[in-house]
Amino acid sequence: MAYDSPMFLEIIEPMREELTRVGFEELRTPEAVDEAFARSGLTMCVVNSICGCAAGIARPAVAEAITHGPKPDHLVTVFAGQDVESTKKARSYFTGRPASSPSIALLKDGQFVYLMERHQIEGHSSEDVTAGLVAALEKFSS
Repeated sequence: MAYDSPMFLEIIEPMREELTRVGFEELRTPEAVDEAFARSGLTMCVVNSICGCAAGIARPAVAEAITHGPKPDHLVTVFAGQDVESTKKARSYFTGRPASSPSIALLKDGQFVYLMERHQIEGHSSEDVTAGLVAALEKFSS
């Protein structure tokens, strides 16, 4: 099945909605990434993915973290493998870090300050990932 086939796009739509339903803005173009990352305040960017650790751990942990921890000023997401150019652009801000899907980044006043990579998500509980994100939000929200 091709990644751009209507059937595949229908399959991933609920994966996108898990984040948009809790307030995330999808960034579908490199220009949208630049605009979003230039905003003042704290921005959380989720590099979404179709993998099991995104579904079972990352997306639920992000939803819990923004509910129970300090809420970032801006919530944005790109979808690896789908929004190819916007994902590439977002990752270009995560200086010195390899591409990782899923991953969760924080930018403060447009400056990259934090990245939770796949190896910190996969194999961990959703509760542990939530706790790590809440700690990062507390650290960078002040």
